[in-house]
Amino acid sequence: MSSRLVLVINCGSSSIKFALRREGVDEPLLSGLAERLYSDNATLNWQAGDSKQQINLADGEHTTAMASLLPLIDEYADQPLSAVGHRVVHGGEHFTCAQVIDDRVITAIRASAPLAPLHNPANLMGIETAMKVFTETPHIVVFDTAFHQSMPPRAYRYALPEELYTQHSVRRYGFHGTSHHYVTNQASLMTGRQPGEGAWLTAHLGNGCSSCAVLDGKSLDTSMGLTPLEGLVMGTRSGDVDPNLHFHLVRTLGWDFLRIEKLLNRESGLLGLSGLSNDMRQLVEARAEGHVGAELAIDVFCYRLARSLAGLAVALPRLDGLIFTGGIGENSALVRELTVSHLGIFGLQIDTQRNDSLPRGQAGTIQMPDSPAILVVPTDEERQIGEESLSLLDSAPTH
Repeated sequence: MSSRLVLVINCGSSSIKFALRREGVDEPLLSGLAERLYSDNATLNWQAGDSKQQINLADGEHTTAMASLLPLIDEYADQPLSAVGHRVVHGGEHFTCAQVIDDRVITAIRASAPLAPLHNPANLMGIETAMKVFTETPHIVVFDTAFHQSMPPRAYRYALPEELYTQHSVRRYGFHGTSHHYVTNQASLMTGRQPGEGAWLTAHLGNGCSSCAVLDGKSLDTSMGLTPLEGLVMGTRSGDVDPNLHFHLVRTLGWDFLRIEKLLNRESGLLGLSGLSNDMRQLVEARAEGHVGAELAIDVFCYRLARSLAGLAVALPRLDGLIFTGGIGENSALVRELTVSHLGIFGLQIDTQRNDSLPRGQAGTIQMPDSPAILVVPTDEERQIGEESLSLLDSAPTH
């Protein structure tokens, strides 16, 4: 049974990311992205090996895109799918692991939608569309929040009245769990340990960013909270601000809460600080050319990341290493160097030559000989979702 196939689907409000994976094989047989759905320039892009192709899906919607996947799956799958694995951002406290999708799971995803209004409805749309297309295949969901359900109450509770937690589920949940889970497993293998073994600090850095403390495969604390806004500086999200900022803006500027929500989620972060862009690549180039806003944005980003990692370290009994992942973490030598420069108290020292020469997107170790491990580990959330989906099939009772 080493050759089972799983189709992994990550559905957004106007996109569908997908990968057809064979069990035990690192690279997907087929991967791609349907993007800009519901617009004139909607497209379906896919890659198999070195071959890349694109078709137009003008005014295409999720159902159109999913139907367009069928002939591709038929072409590249040499046997029936064993599972379709789906990513869902928020599972609330309902789920601690992958689940076979049934009416109970659908209801729980819908109930968690107020906690992730930009994500869960889109994820659910993808599930319902895929279930209509792939009718004979088990559908399995992996939640971003599930990995963090191992956090103790001291890490996930806010200092708020009890009834807000017990009656309204107001607590810290954390996100990017699939990525943190995957890269800590890989880091363990890269350093000669058993999968998951070790005490790790992880930094998942992309347009969305989060940090995590992981001990022997279990999340003990993380930077994101009730929603993905809490924590680090991100592409357009502010991360942590004084909670009273909302009321200050209401009183002084007359803003309503929808305007404030837009500010914090779409106009802040790297974009707000730099006044230029939310793209770290562009900011690094602008910084080299003397752009003051770009320099400030990068400095704040790295300092706040280091401060978060230092705080998360209190959850661990020791520190075996620091892991960088995500588009920024994997590709920006400058961000890695500046972040580690603030963490000397932990004995972390970066080898600047190895850091600068590491090929973009490639795994490697970049620490000095006497330093705890500093690793760059490309994340592969689709692979993690595929593996968890097949593992669930293996453990599910037979009837």
